[in-house]
Amino acid sequence: MAELSERTLALAGLAQALAQVRRIADTGQANASVLQTALDSVFRIDASSPSAVYGGIAQLRPGLMLAQDYFSSRVKDEHLPRLGLAVLQLERRFVQDGAMTEKVLSGIRAQADNAQRLGSAHPDVIAALGTLYADTLSHLRPRVLVQGNPHYLGQPGVVAEVRAVLLAAVRSAVLWRQLGGSYWDFVLRKRAMVDSIDARLD
Repeated sequence: MAELSERTLALAGLAQALAQVRRIADTGQANASVLQTALDSVFRIDASSPSAVYGGIAQLRPGLMLAQDYFSSRVKDEHLPRLGLAVLQLERRFVQDGAMTEKVLSGIRAQADNAQRLGSAHPDVIAALGTLYADTLSHLRPRVLVQGNPHYLGQPGVVAEVRAVLLAAVRSAVLWRQLGGSYWDFVLRKRAMVDSIDARLD
């Protein structure tokens, strides 16, 4: 069951990133530590373990609680599961497009030094990641449609941040799939997922 346990971390990373997307789109503000965890994960392409992608399991507590709510049918934001499904569908299209996958990896590596020097949440790094998402993943269908406050979604800096965190969400979706994740997790393995998440939260 170790793989299932690790898979829950990737789902927690996905949920945590998308909750941040929703928060940024609604309020124009991110939670700084959660934003950092999401954007750091984008640059940890060759991490030694799923938990290392996020800087440790403790960094995923908000996402684990969101996943726990989902699998226990206690969803507080009905937009979040729909957004999650859209990103999982996008991930399928993305990994099947070799040229785009390479372009995204190259774009991430091109920003790695800046992220190391300035921090992954620096405005320059966020702008570059946002542009990378706009130039690549945003052209795939189905498009991931983010609802929020038009006042904030009209600001380039907020849009860049939303796109950068969507890139982090796709990174988690890729990891989930690499760990054997499939839609059966949501249908046939709900009880096992809840048990795994509960164990992580304890």
